[in-house]
Amino acid sequence: MPTERITFPGHDADQLAARLDMPDGPHLGTALFAHCFTCSKDIPAARRIASRLAAMGLAVLRFDFTGLGHSQGEFENTSFTSNVDDLVAACRYLDKRGMPPGLLIGHSLGGAAVLKAAAQMPSVKAITTIGAPFDPEHVIHNFAGELANIEANGHAEVLLAGRPFRISRKFVEDVKAENLAPAIAGLKRALLVLHAPLDTTVGIENASQIFTAARHPKSFVTLDGADHLITNPEDAEYAAEVIAAWSARYLNLTPPAPPPGAPEGVVRVSEADPDGFLQDINAGPTHHLLADEPLAYGGTDRGLSPYGLLAAGLGACTSMTIRMYARRRKIPLTHVSVDVTHDKVHAQDAATQSSTKVDQFLRVIHLTGNLDADQRQKLLEIADKCPVHKTLEQSSKINTSLSD
Repeated sequence: MPTERITFPGHDADQLAARLDMPDGPHLGTALFAHCFTCSKDIPAARRIASRLAAMGLAVLRFDFTGLGHSQGEFENTSFTSNVDDLVAACRYLDKRGMPPGLLIGHSLGGAAVLKAAAQMPSVKAITTIGAPFDPEHVIHNFAGELANIEANGHAEVLLAGRPFRISRKFVEDVKAENLAPAIAGLKRALLVLHAPLDTTVGIENASQIFTAARHPKSFVTLDGADHLITNPEDAEYAAEVIAAWSARYLNLTPPAPPPGAPEGVVRVSEADPDGFLQDINAGPTHHLLADEPLAYGGTDRGLSPYGLLAAGLGACTSMTIRMYARRRKIPLTHVSVDVTHDKVHAQDAATQSSTKVDQFLRVIHLTGNLDADQRQKLLEIADKCPVHKTLEQSSKINTSLSD
């Protein structure tokens, strides 16, 4: 996905560092991502979620709050309210670019911030929280031992995730005074709550409180086994998948007309893991699947191999063709399934670049129903009329070029 490195003025005019991840294809909508307390825009979970949403046509803006990451300003002078104001400033920046956000995503305290900020963002149609606290005051437990010093001196230096941060009395007073319940009840947008039952930083009871306070439409999905920062790539992938599938229901992601000569539009394949082989495959904003290699060939086995996808196309087309014929001829076929095997291994072929092997697909068709011998034979013959079957039997020409 193409990424723009940008800056925009935050709540007090300090420049905030951001990444705007753009789709490889048509821009169908925009999402705004708010990171967790003392984190940055570049945490792995944020990158994976942005990549998945960009693959479905959404631009994603993720930025560092004032005083964090590469943004200007002093963290000591920030508060929960300033985080909310930074989010509104980010929305304002997107509005000026003609890219008003339709989706808000907030992780941890960023989740609480998007719940509060949504009322000031009329373009937003859907909101997702990940491991968010119901009460922003919850973050105080990270430095509870220093509260007396903060109260006495106006500030104190605390260690968070091994890094020193100066926390001010203003910050403590601000989060203590915040009450999110009215904001959640008045969202008037679709809400998705993601939370891990084993989250030891923000307990699962917070998800229950957010969900209870919200009005429909609302959804809750558990991130079983994930930690608070969603550091496991498979957990991040799952969260990204859920957000993408859920948000498509509420965002008007209308793709443009397909280009001439491509009646089914463009199938776009994007690398999802530059250290492995995982690929995002998208056909428009709503059809998505993964491709990968088996573990034995250096992949993570989280999707079909390229040859597996080829076999799936043959099997699906065969089943559809048989069903279409049986329906038209009123043949009492109650169910059809197709087993396809292929004697090549993609990783081996890619390594050897052999052009002398002959591909062989073994296709076994299972027919169920009160069928006589003639009907079964006819359906077997019809299987060979499958368009993908014909395409594979004929030689194809592939024209390849580099994009500009």
